[in-house]
Amino acid sequence: MKGMKNFFRESLSTVLTAVILSLILRAYVVEARVIPSGSMLPTIQLHDRVLVNKFIYNFTEPQRGDIIVFEPPESLGVKHDFIKRVIGLPGDVIEIRDGKVYVNGEPLKEPYIFEAPRYNFGPVKVPEDSLFVLGDNRNESFDSHVWRAWLKIEDVKGKAFYRYWPPQRIGLLH
Repeated sequence: MKGMKNFFRESLSTVLTAVILSLILRAYVVEARVIPSGSMLPTIQLHDRVLVNKFIYNFTEPQRGDIIVFEPPESLGVKHDFIKRVIGLPGDVIEIRDGKVYVNGEPLKEPYIFEAPRYNFGPVKVPEDSLFVLGDNRNESFDSHVWRAWLKIEDVKGKAFYRYWPPQRIGLLH
């Protein structure tokens, strides 16, 4: 009887430790996400599953080209997180015209986009505490060019870095 009691106590301890560690990992280190829209086509497809590094921006700032997960600006009235690509950093001047994105007057090289934007936007200067983000599916993305609001850097939750589903498309995100 004593051996059985020790077995259950040890098993419960192991399970509780595993649960606590997984909760800590998910809250502070890495989180799995299912992609709910086609706004990041072709880079990330609808229903792809990605891993998000939640601690990286404690040590560095988001960089142009990073694919980030964030809480959208409050003024949008949206409660679920978004995933987009960082285009403009604090102080950058962004303009979209003639099918190209310009950052500080220079055309941005974008081999990852689905198709060239069919709209014009800006020029606008990104505030010091904010980012300008776009979906790779430029013409079908609800992003900075539509919002008329700024994404605060403090609302960034992490960097999407790895697709783990579907199996035929497993790999790092760029």
